[in-house]
Amino acid sequence: MEDELNYATATFRKNCISAYEQYLTFCFKRVCFCLFSVEIKNKAHQHLVLHVVAASLAVICVALVSIVIVLIIQFNTVISGQQRENIKLMARNEQLCADKADLERQTEELTRDRDQLNWTIGVILEYEKFPVNDLCPQKVCKPCLDGWVRFHLKCYLFAETLYYYNWRSWDGSRSKCREIQADLVVIESQEEQEFINNHTKFYNDELHGYWIGLSTKNVLGTWEWIDGSNLTVSYWKTQKAGYRVSCGLTLSHGDPLAKWNKASCDMKNRWICETKSLLN
Repeated sequence: MEDELNYATATFRKNCISAYEQYLTFCFKRVCFCLFSVEIKNKAHQHLVLHVVAASLAVICVALVSIVIVLIIQFNTVISGQQRENIKLMARNEQLCADKADLERQTEELTRDRDQLNWTIGVILEYEKFPVNDLCPQKVCKPCLDGWVRFHLKCYLFAETLYYYNWRSWDGSRSKCREIQADLVVIESQEEQEFINNHTKFYNDELHGYWIGLSTKNVLGTWEWIDGSNLTVSYWKTQKAGYRVSCGLTLSHGDPLAKWNKASCDMKNRWICETKSLLN
């Protein structure tokens, strides 16, 4: 009897321990389940957050790409507009440059015409009686009268009379020049002297030449041009003294830069007249 009681008691304790273990197991499983559930929920939340972030980033990227595309389109539009405007401005600038060049050309032409007119008026005013029919036939003016030779801004008449009785003294030659609104030539440069050399001809003998506007007929007895200017350049054939009152003539032979000779003013020679060209 006592043995049976002990056995029953032992059996009860064993059953109690098993129930307790089952309870602990159940609790452990519940805890594990809860923890697993929490972990799943956390992962689900994390996935959701990641999806939201990814979606947000995707939206932002799309927005940025769209903005960049819009900016590129606008930039290209602006650049294209500026290029077209630059092309228009360049064309306008070229046109303005062409207009400017044309205006400058017209200004130069008008300036030349004005200077020409002023020069012509000045020459006309020097005439006591302007030979309009001779210098401006058919209302078109020419620089020099027929038979005259133009050189720079002057006209020259080389008297080519063949016979002695048509030759003149220095004063007579000057009078002939004045009759046609001119005067004896005043030589101002080597270039002008060379021009005269090319248009004078040998005649009669080596002593004869062409009277020029040079003499010693002033108070001091020094060489002076008829316009009152001093002798600054000279092309004398000889440096020997001439007559007490001498006049200058240019010869048609010898050294081109040693053509001047001193002669008596009463000697009969040909002559060279000079006047301003009507046109400059």
